[in-house]
Amino acid sequence: MDDKRNLILAVVLSALILFGWNFAAPKLFPNLAPAKTASASGKAADGAPAGATATATPAADGVAPAAAIKPVDAVLATGKRVTIDTPMLKGSINLVGARIDDLVLQKHQAEGPNHKIINQPARLFSPAGTQGALFAGLGWTSETPNLVPTKDTLWQSDGATLTPTTPVTLSHDNGQGQRFLITIAVDKNYMFTVQQRVVNNGTGPVALAPYSYASRVGMPKDPSSWTYHIGPMGVFDGKPNYSIDYKNLTPGAAENFSTTGGWIGFTDKYWLTALIPDQKAKVDASMRGGAGGLYQVNMAKAPTILQPGQQLDTQSRIFAGAKESNVLNGYMAGDNGVPKFDRAIDWGWFYWFEMPIFALLKWLHGMVGNWGVAIILLTVVIRALMFPVAQRQFASMAQMRIVQPKMKALQEKYKDDKPRLQQEMMEFYKKEKINPLAGCLPILLQIPVFYALYKVLMVAVELRHQPFALWIKDLSAPDPAHILNLFGYLDFTPPAFLGIGILAILLGVTMWAQFKLNPPPTDPIQQQMFAIMPWMMMFLMAPAAAGLLIYWITNNVLSIAQQQFLYSRYPEMKQAVAQ
Repeated sequence: MDDKRNLILAVVLSALILFGWNFAAPKLFPNLAPAKTASASGKAADGAPAGATATATPAADGVAPAAAIKPVDAVLATGKRVTIDTPMLKGSINLVGARIDDLVLQKHQAEGPNHKIINQPARLFSPAGTQGALFAGLGWTSETPNLVPTKDTLWQSDGATLTPTTPVTLSHDNGQGQRFLITIAVDKNYMFTVQQRVVNNGTGPVALAPYSYASRVGMPKDPSSWTYHIGPMGVFDGKPNYSIDYKNLTPGAAENFSTTGGWIGFTDKYWLTALIPDQKAKVDASMRGGAGGLYQVNMAKAPTILQPGQQLDTQSRIFAGAKESNVLNGYMAGDNGVPKFDRAIDWGWFYWFEMPIFALLKWLHGMVGNWGVAIILLTVVIRALMFPVAQRQFASMAQMRIVQPKMKALQEKYKDDKPRLQQEMMEFYKKEKINPLAGCLPILLQIPVFYALYKVLMVAVELRHQPFALWIKDLSAPDPAHILNLFGYLDFTPPAFLGIGILAILLGVTMWAQFKLNPPPTDPIQQQMFAIMPWMMMFLMAPAAAGLLIYWITNNVLSIAQQQFLYSRYPEMKQAVAQ
């Protein structure tokens, strides 16, 4: 049956296009990716920031020997600190080096192996000398020795706690007439606003350049994939750049950029650390690699000569938190809005389609308060919108069944003349008002929706650790109730390819029932293919997020109900199934 072959071909090609585009496009069309302004090997990550001219940044002690790694609590117990306390963040600022190196996310829980939820806040920043250290800070560079603060400088603070209503100012006097001030404010979400000030009370001019940096040791446990980018990224002159991975930043390598405004940082699957300059300022940015698995991003202004009696003020921001879409969108507003900050979430090439699906899903969640129920309602909405298309599909298939004897007669008459057969078949379709591809359209429309929901479940922090009902405690993780662990009663997680859970079984059963309602193909090979496909998909989709399986199962159930309704309107189709 040509229509069945066309349907299978359409599904396969569409899936290849949708799922392969993110992987293939940058290689096939390199000019589509935002270009880097410069790329060069440079100093290691403990060298000066791009655009600055002298001393080492405070990241030089980011890597500790394996034997010297200490627990976070042990490191935090030493030294002097300013407490950070906001509705979203808890942590502290290290007064040695003036760095923000201790942050946990109060709204988001930590996660252990196999997506196991741990009842404690997720940690974003950890101080140097701990496992997976990640921190951010600010400073100045200068060619004049002993002029600017270093990583070992002990700063003084005018307050003990940083809150959204009480900023703190750190100060340091170098004993040569220059006074350095860092005023840090934080909002109710995840944004730190920083003012760096230098007052030159010396007898001569000094040249210095302000900068900010973020350093991390080692790569996150979730590496980049074709689905989403994890690693250094930024927006330079309004263009997002996802082209640099950790593997590109070998020790001594640097990727340098010049930009007006924009931002640079490290993006994880759900978290973001970003350095944001004044959006009207020209800055130099860099992504650098160092020894021992050290990675650093910098943003620096050009050196300024400061005369005696003058002061230099620099405004910047540091974002450290979860990539919640409404929060990121809020920071893009206003004259000093952060450009394309929402692209920190790697929606991919189909951003224009995925965002409306996500917006609809969020609206439904706001109505019912459960993301799993919202996914079910989203499926109902999509099926309702496509019902007229499905109705036309069934009408066309019913007509095809009615005229099938005539089609077989044509095929037999012109079986030795393929060009003439194609011409006669086209005339036949036109005469009978039949569209042989009508059956492909509903599936072609479903695939983008399926892919959009797949991306949402993969990258949207809003669905991380969100429960549905019963044993489904995390819609973004695979179904934990597997056959091999007696549906969760045994403390054992099977390999992914054997992780057949309740949802995967329901998927296979509903797909099998849906196929049984379709007219059987006449080709024996196609019959075998349709017979095995539900159970093959059961194995393939078992490791997928539970929310995605809930969508597919709901879609199958609605399709079955829809088919039963349409069979009542087109009895000739039901007769074909019974034959």
